[in-house]
Amino acid sequence: MKTALTIAGSDSSGGAGIQADIKTMTMNGVFAMSAVTALTAQNTMGVTGIMDVTPEFLEKQLDAIFTDIRPDAVKIGMVSAGPLIQKIGEKLREYGAENIVLDPVMVSTSGSRLLAEDAVELLKRELLPLADVITPNIPEAEVLSGMKIENEKDMTAAAKKIGDAYRCAVLCKGGHSVNDANDLLYADGQCQWFSGKRILNPNTHGTGCTLSSAIAANLAKGYDLPTSVKRAKDYISGALAAMLDLGHGSGPMNHAFNLKGKFAEQKGTDAEILQ
Repeated sequence: MKTALTIAGSDSSGGAGIQADIKTMTMNGVFAMSAVTALTAQNTMGVTGIMDVTPEFLEKQLDAIFTDIRPDAVKIGMVSAGPLIQKIGEKLREYGAENIVLDPVMVSTSGSRLLAEDAVELLKRELLPLADVITPNIPEAEVLSGMKIENEKDMTAAAKKIGDAYRCAVLCKGGHSVNDANDLLYADGQCQWFSGKRILNPNTHGTGCTLSSAIAANLAKGYDLPTSVKRAKDYISGALAAMLDLGHGSGPMNHAFNLKGKFAEQKGTDAEILQ
């Protein structure tokens, strides 16, 4: 079985972060491992507390993983502190990590800045050059490119600017009033659009975490980058279309929408009754 590592923050409500990553990687057929960068107290209505781990403890987690079960792919999510960013860069270089997918969690979907300016500069210097692909949303792509993005032409220009500067592939995610659900992949000097249908589901908590984790899982299995992106987008569409509705705010998707078998059956279903 192929393996994948997520380096990210924990989401106590299970819809995003480490929890979403592990569910996604499992459902996409790889063995999931984790290195936790922060604990969060959060639910579908918001975050009420964040507690970062120390760089020393993050180092111990990464050493434990790479010296025993080496990951075939690595996904990096929320890293809120500069010293943690530095430690991740140091250890990934030390171990020669492969198939690195970076979800640069700098700006929330609502537009709130989540990283201090100095931490953003560290992210650019330490992690972007290590990544095989990064998956910024529109506000994050604006920060990384230093330009305003108002249409698909701007998305193309920004993705090229970022990719050429840091020598990585860029999946610039649509939405944010730029387009419906179309994402642009810039890789090896070429642009490729991945169209997506807008699913009218207000419960979208964790979509960015899930997409990047699904890409990492598919890269771990040996798919090329465009195929990994396509499979990840298809998985996201299925999880949203399942229309899970939990919590009082923007709830999680159903990561296990395609889970079959007797251990996944709900009590009282026809499948259980027939056994």
